[in-house]
Amino acid sequence: MTLLRWSTPDLRLTFALDAGPVRLIGVREVSQPDGAEPDTSQPLVEVSAVGYGLSPSTSRHVDTSLGQQLRYLGHEDTGTTLRITQEEPTTGLRVTSVFEAGAGVRAWSEASMADPATLELTFLSSLVVGLASIDVELYSAANSWMAENRWSARSVRAEAVARIDRAPHHPVGRSRYAVTSTGSWSSGEWLPVGVVVDRNTPYALGWQIEHNGPWHYELGETRRGGYLLLSGPTDAEHQWSVELTADKSFTTVPVSLVTGTDRDSAFAALTRQRRALRHRRPIDDRMPVVFNDYMNTLMGDPTTEKLLPLVDAVADAGADYFCIDAGWYAEGDWWNTVGAWQPSTTRFPNGLGEVINRIHQHGMVSGLWLEPEVIGVRSPIADALPDEAFLTRRGIRVAESGRYLLDLRSTAARKHLDDTVDRLVGEFGVGFFKFDNNTMTGPGTDKGGTSLGHGLLEHNRALLDWIDGLQARHPDLLIENCGSGAMRMDYAMLSRLHLQSTSDQQHPLLYAPIAAAAPAAVLPEQAGHWAYPISGTTREEFTFALVNGIPGRLYLSGHLNTMTPAELDLIRSALTAHRSILDELDSLVPAWPLGLPAWTDEWIALSLDGADASYLTLWHRAPGPSTITLPLSRASIAPHFPTDDTDWTYTWTDDALTITTKTAEPSARVLRLTPTTAD
Repeated sequence: MTLLRWSTPDLRLTFALDAGPVRLIGVREVSQPDGAEPDTSQPLVEVSAVGYGLSPSTSRHVDTSLGQQLRYLGHEDTGTTLRITQEEPTTGLRVTSVFEAGAGVRAWSEASMADPATLELTFLSSLVVGLASIDVELYSAANSWMAENRWSARSVRAEAVARIDRAPHHPVGRSRYAVTSTGSWSSGEWLPVGVVVDRNTPYALGWQIEHNGPWHYELGETRRGGYLLLSGPTDAEHQWSVELTADKSFTTVPVSLVTGTDRDSAFAALTRQRRALRHRRPIDDRMPVVFNDYMNTLMGDPTTEKLLPLVDAVADAGADYFCIDAGWYAEGDWWNTVGAWQPSTTRFPNGLGEVINRIHQHGMVSGLWLEPEVIGVRSPIADALPDEAFLTRRGIRVAESGRYLLDLRSTAARKHLDDTVDRLVGEFGVGFFKFDNNTMTGPGTDKGGTSLGHGLLEHNRALLDWIDGLQARHPDLLIENCGSGAMRMDYAMLSRLHLQSTSDQQHPLLYAPIAAAAPAAVLPEQAGHWAYPISGTTREEFTFALVNGIPGRLYLSGHLNTMTPAELDLIRSALTAHRSILDELDSLVPAWPLGLPAWTDEWIALSLDGADASYLTLWHRAPGPSTITLPLSRASIAPHFPTDDTDWTYTWTDDALTITTKTAEPSARVLRLTPTTAD
């Protein structure tokens, strides 16, 4: 067996080149010595087309007849990029697997035809990795509105891929563990992220699918081990197909791959990989504290009368940006009338500029909520724009929940959005947008003769291109990514956008597991956690709401203009604590001393670890007193927020920290831990 080894700064990939298709048989840390890699039988590429299916027939996307017939043609290594090309001789199909070095590796597939023949592709993998065994523990996360980042661990062998008797014919189990996301919410039900941990060796493999639309991954068994398959849309799951000709190639959605020795080291590697692939601009270094008037505050009903005193109070508390959320453009109900994005004259009798100017006078940057991809069915813009500007099926506009959906492949649709953003930036000096997305597209659009899934894929990619153009024109503009909370939390969007809203959850106790688990899916420096303390609540309730925002990007809200001096002092203290973490946030990596939190856990712990210090955030969500022990290396402890805490105590015993809360109600704390030197 001929081996091809290729390394990134952190990883070494091993490919098998022999008489059959190329196989990726090893993904290891560079620090590990070369050794015998498992001779797995799984091809690097799986591909199917009309007339070319599977053998044997299963629901899986492996054992494709075309994939089994691919043969190695050659490879090109530039040092930072590896390209491996294979060809299927009977059809002329060529597939190039591309690997791009980062902290981990980024990969995708490029398909083309070597002769004038055509193929109607129905599936093409972004990446398939051979595994030594399917005896692994999978960490994956369910995701839904106001209940995001619900991670769990399961045995793939026990729950999905049963061990069957292999004698005398040596059959392979045809079951799989599959996770699929449909429609335009890339994280509407599941996160496009996962980690598998080998149950027998200190080895973990982590991945993310970097697409703002449909995707699929699956784990299964092969004759000599197992496989992990990652892809974008498919025919079977997403009504996707595309015609491939000598003049028309196709590129899959990209994915990232990392390794570690256990769960937390794999998530730390994913954190480093996200930083490596993020398109960070100079303005992204600013990392401001943003106040937003929606959650637990104005709730989509802004007016001059309500906003002016709130702006004054927010400025006095020390926020950097002030974002006016939904409703600023609406005379009444704003759900199915959106699209013109002109300020309401009834909400702002003297014009929206009166409020914007007050924001600027306080030295804050102004922001606006915008849902750019939809037009309300009752909006005048719905009649002004042609059908060509919208996603359609059989010539009929796709309509969901009182909205039509723009097709960003359309020149008319993009001009409308470009004109809108340019006007708001030019007229009001807006420096921040909260881009929301509350309406699903369904399976896609067949406009232009495409399959539904491919029409949606082209729209998804056109949206990314529109964002790139927008940021090129307005380099000082910061944009928050929101989709009914975190329903589109992926690194196609987040490689470009500044901030991710991690939830629409309004109850601080329920926000705790969302905030604690978020760094498994999104960079801490992009994780916008709502902190919306409510005036009149107890000090512990008030503190708990603020703690939720500190281990990430504190996204402030609440009626600050009606709060007491003591409550405002607590907010200022929280902002001070948060800003001191911001100074090093983009170098910290997450760990979970109590494991990734479950939705109903009483105790939750998140540690953000750096070279010189760690920030440990602890939540206790039941009445106290209570005690918990964490497996941590001995360190010096300083209360970080609140700094005057006397109700929690901390005791070291060997490499374990015992924490006791004496409060009679739920409470939360942030600690700063610095290593101690042994005597």
